[in-house]
Amino acid sequence: MKSHGDAPEIPPPPGKLPFVLTGLVLCGLIGWGGYGHWRQQAEAAETQRKVRSFVPRLRTVAVQRVDTPMELTLPGETQAYARAAISARATGYVAERAVDIGSRVKAGTVMLRIAAPDLDQQLAQSEAQIGQMKAQLLQARAQVDQARANLDLANQTNSRTATLATQGWASRQNADTSQAGLLSQTANLAAAEAGVKVAEANLKAQEATVDRLKALAGFKEVIAPFDGVVTTRSIEVGDLVRADGSGTALLGMDRDDILRISVNVPQNAAIGIRPGVEASIKVPQMPDRTFHGQVQRSSVALLTASRTLTTQVDVPNPDGALRAGLYVYVTLKIPRVEPAIMIPAEALVFNQHGTRVAVAGEDGRVAWRGIRIKRDLGQTVEVDQGLDGRERVVLSPPVDLRDGQVYERGDEPQEGRPMQAATR
Repeated sequence: MKSHGDAPEIPPPPGKLPFVLTGLVLCGLIGWGGYGHWRQQAEAAETQRKVRSFVPRLRTVAVQRVDTPMELTLPGETQAYARAAISARATGYVAERAVDIGSRVKAGTVMLRIAAPDLDQQLAQSEAQIGQMKAQLLQARAQVDQARANLDLANQTNSRTATLATQGWASRQNADTSQAGLLSQTANLAAAEAGVKVAEANLKAQEATVDRLKALAGFKEVIAPFDGVVTTRSIEVGDLVRADGSGTALLGMDRDDILRISVNVPQNAAIGIRPGVEASIKVPQMPDRTFHGQVQRSSVALLTASRTLTTQVDVPNPDGALRAGLYVYVTLKIPRVEPAIMIPAEALVFNQHGTRVAVAGEDGRVAWRGIRIKRDLGQTVEVDQGLDGRERVVLSPPVDLRDGQVYERGDEPQEGRPMQAATR
């Protein structure tokens, strides 16, 4: 045994084997990490090489230049071709009513008869006064004949008296008196002739009054001004109507064998609006029927508040299927000022560079090109900048498609199929 006073024993130093094993492990780990890093770099380089050498297979379609009329669908409202508010022109009582709302009438049909006894009495009195004035005219003409005879006698007397006075057989006083009588009879003839003119004027004035009363009497029968339908009625038999227009209209009429449809055409299409432009009309409540008409007139000037052109389309309506006041859709076939460039909406790409399309070049490379959309038609869009109509564009271009990348043309869509809405 060792005593407490002996010094502790020092353990022997470790061997080299642990250090060697530790070094080998570290070297293996470093080698493994270096190999992994090298392998990642190699794989990345291979991937980059494959990306650079990858030739995508792309579907392309030719851009179309469309010169057919542009179809523009707008809401509109049907209106009667002609509308009349019929009022009384003769004062009296409604004696007969031959129509009601919904009645169809022809031009000249008697719709109302008005009893106007006061007017009839005025007409009879005026006709009687014409007889009096004709008698006054005859009397005035007789006075002219009498004045002319007196003038002839005075002229002859004056001639004889003047001759006798010259020969000394009559006094100068008698000659002057005879001369004065001649002048007096001349004045009497002029007055008689003026009286005839006054009588003739009075007769014409009275005849005009009779003609006016006869015209008013003709308005006792209220007739239809055109072929159409009665839309309003505000009177009954026995009602008093006045000719001063102070009351409401007796009847309202619409002409509906032709209807007008008012539409407001936006500024971008207003240039092509002119008389004769074809239009088709659809009514939501009649989905199986399409009506056809033409633009007949427009306001020429655009409304400043909305920048739209007020346009009217005339639509024949011989069977009366359309009615005034309907809400309809009007499709105008507006001639194009210049051909439109149409591409499928599938070819568009929207990103930080704006709206672009991938153009498939004849050299086998793709070029990105910025465009501006003029009209969005759903499946197709109309472009007014960026394309000239001779290109082919890529459909659904990949997000990683690069500018200048080589491509391979894939299965082509049927020509014209993507553009089936090109003229919409």
